[in-house]
Amino acid sequence: MSEPKAEILDLRHFSSSDLRALLEEESRQWSDLLRWDYQSSRDMILRYLDSRILPGYAAVRQGEVLGYCFFVYEGSKGVIGDLYVRDASQPAFAQLQEELALHSINTLQQSPGVQRIEAQLLLHEGGTVVRPFQRCGFRRHPRLFLLKPLVGVPDPRPAYPAEIEIRHWSEQDFPAAAALITSSYQGHIDADINDQYRTVAGSTRFLNNIVRFPGCGQFDAAASFVALHRPTRSLVGLILCSRIRDDVGHVTQICVQPRQRARGIGEALLSASARELAHRGLAAVSLTVTRANESAVALYERLGYRRQRLFDAFVWED
Repeated sequence: MSEPKAEILDLRHFSSSDLRALLEEESRQWSDLLRWDYQSSRDMILRYLDSRILPGYAAVRQGEVLGYCFFVYEGSKGVIGDLYVRDASQPAFAQLQEELALHSINTLQQSPGVQRIEAQLLLHEGGTVVRPFQRCGFRRHPRLFLLKPLVGVPDPRPAYPAEIEIRHWSEQDFPAAAALITSSYQGHIDADINDQYRTVAGSTRFLNNIVRFPGCGQFDAAASFVALHRPTRSLVGLILCSRIRDDVGHVTQICVQPRQRARGIGEALLSASARELAHRGLAAVSLTVTRANESAVALYERLGYRRQRLFDAFVWED
């Protein structure tokens, strides 16, 4: 295949009709590779395109959009939301993908006030888009996408301390959950990947994005649970789950208070969520974990989660 001669143009010059076919193709890959229904994300992107407010770049050849990359600004932080190029396994198109990434990175690094940039690219196999990020001074954190089948797989009820109560998530848990997330990730590698974990205000925004907005699937309150310490009625554990396809759930957050770890609470939360999803006929549940978090990876694999994909998270700070 000859090298595509393409222009890199501002994404705000395009409308939904220009990128619809490309996004349909990308949606099929999300479904095939990750069992993830990308429709809500696709529709949101198309709406922003029609409003001419989505910052990013598109690679265009003879009127055909071959790929795109978009990003968003969150105060002093930029987040690369997506990077996709058709036929990226071909060397010439892979080069085009790197050019799109570089344009977006350079724009964000040169934007006034931006002190941090994050990117997590689930659809890309780890290492395939690393060069433009490392060239621009990003740290790389390999992460794993794990999947557990629920059909025909018994999910035992693990033992956990008698003073711990497992109950369904409630909207009233928001403040305590934000504080729990912040304390759970102090000094943790995931707080380098996602700086929202570092403060209660940031953790509150993180929870809002999961529970009240369809940013990572449709929140599933019935499959989300908290662990309470009965004597103090304090929140010591949390699992939040969303639906990413009609038959697949996804654990968007699980954490346990540091001094309550290694007591079976995390396993009990995972089991409760899996049982609820299986009871309603879902076929599988997935989650992501940083590969360097070896104890968590070992727990998930012991509970039947299997590695489906290695992908990269990138972080840059000024």
